[in-house]
Amino acid sequence: MTKIHRTLAVFTLSPKVPALITQCQSVAEGVAANPVFASLAAQVTAINAAIAALVAAEATANTKVKGAAQARDQKRADLVTLMHQLKADVQKVADADPTNAEAIILSARFAVRKPTSRTKATFVARRGAVSGAATLVAKAAASRASYEWQYSTDQKTWTNMPTTLAAKTTVLGLTPATTYSFRYRAVTKAGEGDWSGIVTLVMS
Repeated sequence: MTKIHRTLAVFTLSPKVPALITQCQSVAEGVAANPVFASLAAQVTAINAAIAALVAAEATANTKVKGAAQARDQKRADLVTLMHQLKADVQKVADADPTNAEAIILSARFAVRKPTSRTKATFVARRGAVSGAATLVAKAAASRASYEWQYSTDQKTWTNMPTTLAAKTTVLGLTPATTYSFRYRAVTKAGEGDWSGIVTLVMS
């Protein structure tokens, strides 16, 4: 089964009133044009009214009349509140159709953000708590498995490390300021696995 991640609607508000007005007009037009948002028609009407009120308030504020700036700021806050509610409702529509969520959000002229899937590394090497120590952590191969470990400074000659029953080990006594390569392989009831990819680490 293909896993579909939630696509999120994003709306970054412009701090400048004229640009904010243009943004909101664009979103209102996009939502009104898409039948999938038919249930949001009343909100679009309210937003258009709030836009008109802000346009008028901005014009008055530009005359520097006492109290006009505060009135404009209130109209701006009213519009922003409505836009946040609209974004939340557009998100609900998109969530109901995750396969087409991106197209739905973009049709409303919001931006989209897709959460990235982070794949946990299957093999990592980290510097240990003391100089010359390295801790190696691999992905467990099976409930019952052992792990063979090796390190090298040239990736040609490999030195064996003690086999472990856990997918983790620590090696001591490595030379500081030297680059080491590490690899491992799991041994299960099916036999020895292939050597892993190589990870490198500069020792401290």
